Amino acid sequence: MLTSGCQKKEATPDEQDLVQVKSIKREDAKKVIFFMIDSLMSQAIDDGIKQNKLPTFQYLTEHGIYDKDMVSSFPTMSVTIDSSLITGAYPNSHHVPGLTWYSSDEKKVINYGTGPMEIWKHGGNEVLQDALINLNGNHLNPQIPTIYEDLAKHGLKSGSINGLIYRGASHHRLTIPEWLKGITSLPKEIQVKGPDFLALGSLANPLENVKNMPEGLTGRLGLNNQYSMEAVKYLIQENKLPDFLFVYLPDLDQKLHKKGPQERSGVEELDKQLGSLLQQFGSPKEALNKAIFILTGDSGMTSLYSAQNDSVVDLPSLLKEYSVLKQGKSVTDETDIVLAVNETMAYVYNLNKENSLRDLANALTSDPRIDLVSWKENEWIHALQGETIKEVKYKSNGKMVDRYQQKWTVEQDLDVLDLKLNTKNQKLSYGKYPDVLQRLSGALHSHQGEFLVVTAKPGYELADKSSPTHEGGGGHGSLHEKESLVPLIICGTNEKPQYLRIIDLKPYLLKLLTKD
Repeated sequence: MLTSGCQKKEATPDEQDLVQVKSIKREDAKKVIFFMIDSLMSQAIDDGIKQNKLPTFQYLTEHGIYDKDMVSSFPTMSVTIDSSLITGAYPNSHHVPGLTWYSSDEKKVINYGTGPMEIWKHGGNEVLQDALINLNGNHLNPQIPTIYEDLAKHGLKSGSINGLIYRGASHHRLTIPEWLKGITSLPKEIQVKGPDFLALGSLANPLENVKNMPEGLTGRLGLNNQYSMEAVKYLIQENKLPDFLFVYLPDLDQKLHKKGPQERSGVEELDKQLGSLLQQFGSPKEALNKAIFILTGDSGMTSLYSAQNDSVVDLPSLLKEYSVLKQGKSVTDETDIVLAVNETMAYVYNLNKENSLRDLANALTSDPRIDLVSWKENEWIHALQGETIKEVKYKSNGKMVDRYQQKWTVEQDLDVLDLKLNTKNQKLSYGKYPDVLQRLSGALHSHQGEFLVVTAKPGYELADKSSPTHEGGGGHGSLHEKESLVPLIICGTNEKPQYLRIIDLKPYLLKLLTKD
């Protein structure tokens, strides 16, 4: 829905974003436009190209670099993945553990907006405060610079359109819509720091006085593909592109959650949107001559079984011997367990020191739908395989070296994490869990507390009593390759990242943008 009330008296665009955004230092150099496409998968691209239904993706893959197996962050949830992209680090460094997690300091569950029922249980005010103020303000590690902050130090301009993680060096304000004020005590305006150009739906719309934008309630407050694309088009048309522009496209994820990863109408619509955007340069050929385009997914998605096939693993029922915190309730001295469920992955927090993490892990692995249960113990990380008694433990440093030149010591059953070791040269290789040693360690060291990391087998998802579920649709969150490997398309340059991981994109982008 296009917002009404756009006929306002003329005013300068909010906070001078359009004045300060245009590239100055690299005015004649190629700008970088980075598209983060929620749940984009290479299988959908390949199928669509074979069926001649994705002409834009076909053009981009034929005129650029197309890799199908870039490794995402873990858990495979958007806020964690975007934090890894923007900081170039896993959660052990950037400190955003998932879409929901438990803060031992605040003694409460942090929820950035997992679903309407959970938001209602946790309280809309707290969810909004965590999502709009705390996520970028203090949960994202202030000690680790974002790409926007690094670019500002180089005197370069940057922008974010609908990006969830946007901390930068410029001052901005978010404005709370009128209809939200009834459920929150947040101030009407919230001061934040971001890149030179910050567009976040109706919360921060620098085009408010110059262009009609689809930011109404039915358009998810502007957090939609059309809003993102219209904002980019405006910057292109007005010759105001910054040196680096991050663009988040969220629509595909919703369709895949509902219908499963085999759904194709979403990627076909996306193809048309991208084609229309390239035409703003005159033609796709001219677009690649004038800018570098990078497109990637944030996570894959697994097909979930139907409800009749028990696709939902009810975690409280597996832990019925313990006092599990009910959603929306406060932690007390009697609370044994707190759950923070991120679809096919969950954090299980042990608050009662009389209970051991291993006992909790054994209770969970008794269910055949559980894939892995892991925890840290001193310098070691332990992982149990669901439905078996197999166990592996590992720690950083050692004689084993993986493809990313990371060194490890691994003992017991390597099959638990689908690892292979070449005993001649001590080379470790990964199977169905890409970069699993570093990614699992990253989650286990992402925040304080004594907790387990639990993942479901493909086809199943984890749930607390009010968790959103997607029976017969699609889910993500886990370590499995189906949810962890995403496509990466690079057009307009022949340079590639050192490694194909989401955490390797930030240094790659900085190199592209700061080279002489």
